[in-house]
Amino acid sequence: MRIKSLIAIGIFSSMVLSSSCKKNPETAETEEKTGYQGQGKSPVVPTVDKPIQKQWRGVWAFNDSTTFFSNKFEGARLNGVAHDGDDHYTIWVTAENTPINVSPWYAFQVWSKEPRDITVQLNYQDSRSRYYPKISTDGRNFTPLDSTKFKAIGPGEGEFGIKAAPESAELTISVTEEPTWISAQELYTSSVVKEWVDSLSQKPFIENYPIGLSKEKRTMHLMEINGNEEAKKALMIISRQHPPEVTGFLAMKSFIETISGDSDQAKEFRKEHAIFVVPLMNPDGADNGHWRHNMGGIDLNRDWENFNQPETRNVRDFLMEKDKTYDFVFGADFHSTWDDIYYPIDTTVTGDKGKIIFDWIANISERLPQKKTNVSASDEIDPTMVSSKYFYVNHGMPAIVFELGDNTSRPFLREKGKVAAEEIMKLLMEE
Repeated sequence: MRIKSLIAIGIFSSMVLSSSCKKNPETAETEEKTGYQGQGKSPVVPTVDKPIQKQWRGVWAFNDSTTFFSNKFEGARLNGVAHDGDDHYTIWVTAENTPINVSPWYAFQVWSKEPRDITVQLNYQDSRSRYYPKISTDGRNFTPLDSTKFKAIGPGEGEFGIKAAPESAELTISVTEEPTWISAQELYTSSVVKEWVDSLSQKPFIENYPIGLSKEKRTMHLMEINGNEEAKKALMIISRQHPPEVTGFLAMKSFIETISGDSDQAKEFRKEHAIFVVPLMNPDGADNGHWRHNMGGIDLNRDWENFNQPETRNVRDFLMEKDKTYDFVFGADFHSTWDDIYYPIDTTVTGDKGKIIFDWIANISERLPQKKTNVSASDEIDPTMVSSKYFYVNHGMPAIVFELGDNTSRPFLREKGKVAAEEIMKLLMEE
């Protein structure tokens, strides 16, 4: 057994309802702020390569080789296991490098020669636990762990952020001879995402092709939805710059399936608009179980100014080429955070051109009043640094970072992705 040094900061997120509106400067001081307010201004950070800690992959054996833990699969993150006696085990999870955002990802298998209930404690160095565990018997279909089998240790305070998270958590798991998967979120690794892309590409107006290689030489796939070769308008959609942000991917997945669907609205929309999609911006991070960074040790959503990483360069080069043919009218980057929130560029910067983003947010909110979503608009576009600002500054497209909560229900994610697609199609066809 080999246990790496511990590195981490974590957060347990909770679902809340929050208000949704564009801030009115005349009433902003008197409005009561509710829900997640956003992360604030992102600091400028270097994006040249930094060393990373690659996890050791193998199988840990305990109880005279009757109980086993493994991280030998795509998306796994398990850095150490100790048997504490009486069927109690402690798991250690470390990050690929530091400093890093508080997104402690974990994923491991466990099985036993003799069926039994075991207790597993999740631990992170100087950190707390952000993601509520998901469980699976096949590595594909995950459900949240039964709440009666989850025990928060050192419960947090408040609704959002690191202080709201428990210090650690104990999980009770019924193990058998067949492996059980425990994961921070559902596993959507590069191979699983590619299966979805290939499946959707069976439609005659969809194709997918490589646009370059990642740091670890994985192929980055782009999906092109184009129902009319004469179309001159285009959308650019990306997802999963940060590997653990699965809920953003799920909303994006529903968004794209709706635009490529069989409704009359979608068919009419595709006559005038091409849609370009990079569903997995960070395939290395997803497959290596990273908390946030690519194999260069960098947060890709800070590299849209200097383009030191191959993943961002691949999309930049693709856009520069397509910009010769298309007028890009909309861009979206799907992410996940503590709760649903929108990060548009303020109309004080974009003028009337960017108003469509706020109209879109209002339309989504009107159709989905059961869960309001805050808006945190930025009035700064220099440096570009993040994708949405690069999209707007360099390609003139109104753009947004579209964030979904870690614990937002999966049926609601699908509905929100569908409604978001229907409303942006409606607005763009009215222009």
